[in-house]
Order: sequence, then structure tokens, then C-alpha cells
Amino acid sequence: MNRNIRTAPPYPRRRPTTAVAALTVLATTLGVLAGAPSGTAAGRPAPGAAPVVTRAGLDPSLVTDRGARVAFLEQEAENAVTDGTVIGPDRTAYTLPSEASGRRAVRLVPGQHVEFTLPARANAITVRYSIPDAPSGGGITAPLDVAVNGERIRRMTLTSQYAWLYNQYPFSNDPHAGLLHPDWWITECACVPADTTPYPTITTPFRPSHFYDEQRLLLGRTYRAGDRVTLTVPAGSNAAWTVIDLLDSELVGPPRVRLRAANVLAFGADPTGRRDSAPAIERAIAFATRARLPVYLPPGTFQVNRHIIVDDVTIAGAGNWYTRIKGRQVALPTPAPDGSVHTGVGFYGRDAADGGSRNVHLSGFAIEGDVRERIDTDQVNAIGGAMSDSTIDGLHLRHTKVGIWFDGPMRNVRITNTIIVDQIADAVNFHTGVTDSLVAHTFVRNTGDDGLAMWSETTANARNTFDHNTVQSPVLANGIAIYGGTDNTVSHNLIADPVREGSAIQVGSRFGAEPFTGHLRITGNTTVRAGTYELNWKIGLGAIWFYALDRSIDARIEVVGDAYLDNTYNAIMLVSEWGVKDLYRIDGVSFRDIRVDGAGTSVVSARTAGSASFGNVDARHVGAVGVNNCGSFHFTPAGSEFGITDLGGNDGGWLADWQLPNTITCDDRPPVVPPPPPAGW
Repeated sequence: MNRNIRTAPPYPRRRPTTAVAALTVLATTLGVLAGAPSGTAAGRPAPGAAPVVTRAGLDPSLVTDRGARVAFLEQEAENAVTDGTVIGPDRTAYTLPSEASGRRAVRLVPGQHVEFTLPARANAITVRYSIPDAPSGGGITAPLDVAVNGERIRRMTLTSQYAWLYNQYPFSNDPHAGLLHPDWWITECACVPADTTPYPTITTPFRPSHFYDEQRLLLGRTYRAGDRVTLTVPAGSNAAWTVIDLLDSELVGPPRVRLRAANVLAFGADPTGRRDSAPAIERAIAFATRARLPVYLPPGTFQVNRHIIVDDVTIAGAGNWYTRIKGRQVALPTPAPDGSVHTGVGFYGRDAADGGSRNVHLSGFAIEGDVRERIDTDQVNAIGGAMSDSTIDGLHLRHTKVGIWFDGPMRNVRITNTIIVDQIADAVNFHTGVTDSLVAHTFVRNTGDDGLAMWSETTANARNTFDHNTVQSPVLANGIAIYGGTDNTVSHNLIADPVREGSAIQVGSRFGAEPFTGHLRITGNTTVRAGTYELNWKIGLGAIWFYALDRSIDARIEVVGDAYLDNTYNAIMLVSEWGVKDLYRIDGVSFRDIRVDGAGTSVVSARTAGSASFGNVDARHVGAVGVNNCGSFHFTPAGSEFGITDLGGNDGGWLADWQLPNTITCDDRPPVVPPPPPAGW
């Protein structure tokens, strides 16, 4: 989410080259804090072994028909050949393994390498990595050599300038900063520091996070399946360590050409990126609107440092590997009416208050921003405003605050086949009265807040669908979050590795959202390694969790056909905040045809009044009692305030007769038994 928080809720959110010796000292310190090294020497599989292709760190057979359709193949570094050190697994927040895909990665020191075998023909790669911060924050750059079949073809320059956040929400780039909110509860001291005498000492860097970034590279030619791609940290690198998380490989087609279009080069745009191309692009848009032509963005890098307002126009690039719209974040001389103190690269529809925009079609290019800190009042998103009857297809968005933030009322926007990575906050947020809209086959990785969200603040979102998307490693909050609304659908998504203060899927009555009404459908999704430890509550969340904070949740909610794999704590959680537990409840949620493969604690944790029904919910490898039913913690003689209805077919022994309909089985913090890796059912 994307808002200012002034008090301390249970989920406080919303959001130079130096001497090598000094840098190395701090890099080593931060490396220890962030999980390096914590594993064992790698080197397996042996050279020549078949490449291991995964999806969200899983065997692809476990996620058939779940998640986004993408052009690349994913290979985890821990499955590759290396003389480095495997770090992880670890799901503890503020560690490098916890934010890695699959919760493991490979740590290299100068001179070490990791080698991947291409599983298919490829001419492009994406490397997800982490390197240390600068001693005073702000990041460093460091080299990484890329070789194919032993021949070096390129030296990449890695950066940590867009990584390494610290402290409390909305975070700091300064590793030595004191508490941003001394009046908030701090679990590390079990106190509110401002109310404590003597004032407690907080070790810095405090709560480091958001460690990873990624870079894409065209290899210059097409290589065959079986060719070896080696990533080597050269001797003398100023990075004390380099962590490689994964490699995505892809066969990118040639640039697309549009001859019957307003080519921005004809209007003065500079494809080298040296000059500001925003005025030229705007001239091309104005001409194309009059002539009823599309705008064409040819291959190149085009510098844009502010919003380009779009309405009734088609803008197409040569493909997101070839056309880049790249800009700096620029401080405004005075704050804008919306509170922004910066502007930056972005394509924006008109404000909904001004009627919004319509018939906007954006496709085939990348937007790359320069956002390095979280300022919630800033409009520094890649795409924003209101765009009805519009499409967004085949974009690549990174290093902005939010990839796509739409403020309604607006209707009928379709976001498809888009990649959104390395965001300071959300990837996509439908905010306030977005209706009849779709996000499908969109791939999200490394957001600083919810991956995909519908937030019905002041006006309900209605009849929207999040379908066949992949969300990996949201550092803060949830993979997919629905905050109020009417008749929305979350279907066939793959959500993996949430890190803290959220989980894979949340249905939340919070942040001032309008109530849930109508029919909420959650169908056919798969989550893996989900269910984070909530720092303030000191409990584990569910892979899917329902949270009644602002009001009761009592709409028709059906969860059908989901698979919850390798859950850190609970698979399913229904909870109300302690201060309102006697005011609000969660009623009538229906769970059917669910598979739970591994739960560190329980299949279901109920910490609220209300009810739910379960039919054909199969579970195995459950660490504690199948149902941890605390109700609203009054422990009445009549049983728990949360009632469970057994609809039959619930296999695995997790829903025993003696637990029904509302037997109290409350263990406030049950011990965790890590489950085995998920496998075919």
C-alpha cells in the first residue's frame, strides 16, 4: 500500500567511491547481518549435469497452469555449479537468504564464479543479485564478468544504489540512522523507546532489507541449449561479496518496427539518452492524435524526467528489451498540490477528478526510474492517473516507486504480459473505484510492498480480476492483497516467498477500505514458502489470511482449488486485531478442494469470532494441531467464538470430529516443525 502512517499499528507500513578497506569492513558487517555466509560449499551438480529449471524455486510440474506465462526460463544459483557458498535456507526477515527466490542463493567472493547450463536457446539473460551497500548508504557499483563456454563476452556493472533500506517504515537509506519513530513499539527491545528511561540502544544498521536488484543483458548472439553461462566476480572487485540468486535466460525476438506511425525520432527524440526526449515524445503524441496514428518508440534509450500525460493514444515500442524510457528523479521547486516533492519518468492518465483518460494503449517498451527512497506523497510511479478502456501490454517496469498505481474512478483497463521488478512499494494497485479491470500474465519480483493490490479506499473496486500472475519475494506486505470491494476475483496465480509483515494472499478489512460485498472468488492459486512471522504480534501468519481490523468481513467469500505449499506457519489464518476482537468478526468463508502440503504449525489458525466451512481440504505434513482455534480469546464454556463446519472429504486427519464445531484448541504460539519440500500429490 501507499500511504502515510503516523501512529504504530500492528503492521506499520506505508513506505561515490570510498576507500576499499573501509567499504570492505562495513560490507562484511552488513553481510553477516544479512545472512552471509550461512551455508555450505557448493559445487553440485557436477559439470555436464542437466540444468535444473524451476518456477518460483519449485519443480514446474507442481505449478501447472498457475502463474504468469513468461518467455524466460528460471534457474536458481544454488542448483548451478559454483566454487562459492550456498547461503540459506532462511526465512528470517533481514537476511539475504530470506529475500532470495527459494530462500537460498550463492555467495561469491572475488575470484569465484557460478556456472549455469542453458536449458534452451537464448540470446539474453537476467541476473538477480545483491552486493553490499556503501559505508554511509547510497550504494556502490561492482563488476561481474559474463562468459559463455569459457569465453568472456561482457562485463556487467552491478549496483546497490536501488537496494539496502533500513529502519522503520517508510525506511531510510542511512545505515546509521536512529529510530524514525521512537513512539512506535519495537520488538527488539519489547518497548516503546520514547516512553523508556533510559532510552534503549538500537543496534545499527537497524532492520536492513530490500537487498536485491536485477539486470538484463543481451548476449549479442544466440547460444544453444547446453552452452555454459559463467558469472565470475573478478579479482580486485570492490565488493567484498556478491550474491547471485538466479539467472533467467530467454530467446528475444528481433525489434518490432512500425512504419505507419509517428516515429518519435522525426520529432527530435534522442535515442542515445543524452538529451531530454520528453518534449519530442509529447510532440509526436500531439501529431499522432490529430492524424489518428500510433506513436512509435524505436530501439534506443530515451531520457524522460517527468510525467507524460496520455489520452486517446497508442504508444508502441520495439519491444521491452530494445526500447527504454529512462529518467532521473527530480526535486520539485515547491510541493505539488497532491503533496509530491519529486517528479520522475512516467506515463500518466489525467486525474479522475478531471475526467480521467480513455483509449490509452501502451506496449512494447521498458520504463526505468531512479527512485531510491520511499516518500508516500510522491507521484513517481511508472504508470499512474486514471485510464479507462485502455491496455498495457508487454512492458518492463523497474526502479520506480510503484509500477502501476491507478486512482479511480475508472473502468476497463487490461494489464497483460508485463514484468514489474525492483519497486520501492507496490507493483500494481487498483485504488479507489477501479472497476471491470484485469491484471493477467504479469510477473512481479522484489516489491517493497504488496505485489498486486486492490484498495477500495472511499469507493469500492468492483468486478476486477487478478488472473495467472506470478508474484515472487515481496519484501514487505503481501503477494496479493484485496482490501474491501465487490465481486472481485483472484485466480490461478503463483505467489512465493513473502518476507515480512504480510503473506501470500490477504483479504483485509483495513486501511479505511469500503466493506466487502457481493462475491469474492479466490480460485486455483498456488502459494509456496509463505506465512511470515509478524514482528509485533509475535505469531506466524497464514499463507492466506483474513484480517478484520476496521470492520467485520461477512461477504460471500469462496476459496476453491488453491494449493498452499511448504507453509512456514499456518496455511489458513483468520484474525482480528486484539483491540477490536469483540467488535468485528469474520463469517461464512467457504474453503473447498484445497491442498495443503506442509505447514509448520496448523492448517487453520482462528483468532477471531466467526465461522468458516471446509470441504475436500486435504493436508499432510502438519507440524502442530490441525486447527488452532482460539476464537476471540474468551474461552467460554460453550467453546470457541469461531465455529467450523465440516462439509466432508477433508483428508489427512487434520479436521478431527473432536474439534467441531467450535472446540477450543488454542495454542497461542505453537512450536514450528519445518515441513519437507513439497512434492506431487
